[in-house]
Parts: sequence; structure tokens; C-alpha cells
Amino acid sequence: MRRSTFRILFYIKRGNPKKNGNVIIMGRITVDGERSQFSTKLEIIPSLWDNTYGKAKGNSVNAANLNRMLDNIRAKASMYYNKLTDVNGYVTPDKIKNALLGLEEKSKSIMYYFDKFNEQYKSKVGMMVTRTTYMRYETAQKRLCEFMKEKYDVTDMPYREITTVFLQDFYLFLRNNYNSANNNTMKTLQHLRAVFYYIKNTGEAFADPFANFKIHFEKIERSYLTQEELTVLSNKEFGCERLDKVRDVFLFCCFCGLSYSDLSDLTTDKIKKGIDGHLWIMDTRNKTGVPYKVRLLDIPAAVLKKYENSQDNGKLLPVISNQKMNSYLFEIATICGIDKKITSHCARHTFATLCLTEGMSIESVSKLLGHTKIKTTQIYARIIDKKLSEDMDKLAQKLNVSDNQTITA
Repeated sequence: MRRSTFRILFYIKRGNPKKNGNVIIMGRITVDGERSQFSTKLEIIPSLWDNTYGKAKGNSVNAANLNRMLDNIRAKASMYYNKLTDVNGYVTPDKIKNALLGLEEKSKSIMYYFDKFNEQYKSKVGMMVTRTTYMRYETAQKRLCEFMKEKYDVTDMPYREITTVFLQDFYLFLRNNYNSANNNTMKTLQHLRAVFYYIKNTGEAFADPFANFKIHFEKIERSYLTQEELTVLSNKEFGCERLDKVRDVFLFCCFCGLSYSDLSDLTTDKIKKGIDGHLWIMDTRNKTGVPYKVRLLDIPAAVLKKYENSQDNGKLLPVISNQKMNSYLFEIATICGIDKKITSHCARHTFATLCLTEGMSIESVSKLLGHTKIKTTQIYARIIDKKLSEDMDKLAQKLNVSDNQTITA
């Protein structure tokens, strides 16, 4: 592809001197014969200007400083010419001028587009997405701003200046400054990548910084409780209403598989009688919009009975914030001697594991959990395989031939 011809020169406006006798130095950018003029906001006495070379005459300090500033403008114009040509395949003198004067930066900045993206995403809350997911994008934008302030001492920048190296540095910033694990950090970068998809969909053409940046998630051990640990948890007397409530709500989820988001929205109208005559929880998942239904077993039914008519706004259970609930669950696990990291989501894992352990098909479990893909449910099947191996190890220790036993043919 033929590169266009590019030239920049400087001249003075002799016909419009200021009161002090100085005149403005103008710049003229030419690309393939097309021109665009701009003011450098620099000035000089006309007699000190060299028309032939487009610079200040002489070797004085003032002349040297003025010529250095003109050289900086020329270098920046050349840089923008090369960058715009590489990204768009073409360039106009107006685009170079606007880049020089910073006229495009506000409308072409990453924060401008992040604001637009979040504004559109917010309008979907309650229909297609949850408020919790929306807030994660808000947090991602906040973290990005903090990173640019620390790294570049700015709170915004043109999105075209974000490179693969920028993303790598942002990744390290999140890991180090917020002690963020790899998967949480990658989620934040996924949110930023969604903004670049949005920019592309507006018709902008650019070099995608994510083209050479791989989003990768590490496999993590899914924590769940065994039947024995659930029994310990159920029978424990805490003597503390705060912990009792959290334990009850957690147990409810362990036997029905609700996520925290769906649990928070659980109201009387979502408990319905099924065609089998039993009570079922029937609703649509907040996260995916997928319908789900799960039968109300004895333990969750007993929990609902315990808190019947004690909540406001038709809510069925005393659900507190997810952050506080997880904090109290850590306390509960310590008291019960359970050496596992227990969170509200651990209850959902526990339910899936119990179902698979008792022989329920993975397809049925997927329906109960409201998963959109069977692949998501297969995570729990791998947990069962591990437990099967552990159980076989225990069996082997009891049944394998000992040193003093012999086998005869």
C-alpha cells in the first residue's frame, strides 16, 4: 500500500500583529496536497523570522527555545501521521491537526467510551442483566482510572494509546495493589475487553490491544461440604442469633442450590405446588435469565417455617449482604471445626455435589441449577471423581492384601 505524502511547515501571520509587535506562528500540515492550518500559539517579532527555513533567526536563547518547541510540534505531527496511517490505513491533515491540538482526545478517550458502555449496560439492569454485574463494570472502570493515575499521572487517555503492554501492566497493578487472584483480575480485564468490542461496534477502526493478550483462567478447587460436615453444622448450637440466622440461610441453599442473588430475591410467590403435589421453588435465574425449579426438601422447608411471616416485602428469609454473610460463615466454620473456606456460593456447590453423589443425572442437576451449558455442571462431576478416588484409597487400605496374607491359585 502506498503511503501518502506528508509535510509540515511553519509561517507567520504578518498582517495581524499584536500590540507588542509580535505575530502568531502558524503551522500548515499537508497530506497528498490537502492542507490544514493551525495556530502554534507561539509568537515572534517578524524581523526575527526566517521565511526560507520556517524558524527563528539567530543563535539567541529565545530563538533556540522557540525552534526547539517548533521541532517538538513537528515531531508530534510526524508521530500522529505514522500512528494514524498504521491504524486506519489513511490519514487526513485535519486528523493530525486535531490530534496535535487534543480536539479528539475527549470524544476518543477510553473513559468516554467506558461511560457510554456503562450507561447502555445500566439500561439493561432488571431485564437482561443484574445490578451486581453492572456494578462490576463500574468497579473495573474505577480500577482502570486508578491505574492510569499511578502509572501515567492521568485519569484518562485516548483509547488508541492502550497497548498490549498497557494491559500487562494493568494486570500486574490489580494483582499487586488489590491482592487480586488471577481469575478475578482476568474478569476485570474481560470487562475492559467488552468496552473495546463496544468501540469496534461504533464503527471505529483500531489496532486491538487484546489481539496479543490472552485472557486465561486458572482451574480452582471448588469448596463444598460433605454430608458429615452438614450434620455438624446443623446440630451446632451457637447461642448467637446472628450466626444462627446465617447458618440457617446457608443450610437452606445447601439443599436447594440457590445462588446468593436468587436467594436475595426469594419471595412467597416463587414457592409453588408442582404437578406431583409437592412444593417447588420456581423462578428465573438473575444471572442468566434461565428458568429453574427445585423441589423444597424437608430441611429448607423447615427453615422457611422457622422464619415464616418474620420478614418484610414478601421476603422469606433473613438474608444479609453477601460480604457480611461470607464473613460470618468464616466464623461459623471455625467454630464448627470445618477446615474449609465457606462462602455463600459454597452452598450451591454443596447442593450439586450432594445431588451427583446420590446418583442424580448430570442433566437433571444442570436443570436444577439453571445452568445454560452442561459444561458448567461438569465441574461438579470432576469433584465427584476426586471423591471417588479418595474413597477407593480408603477402601484399598482396608481390603488390600497385607504383608502376612498370601493368595493361592
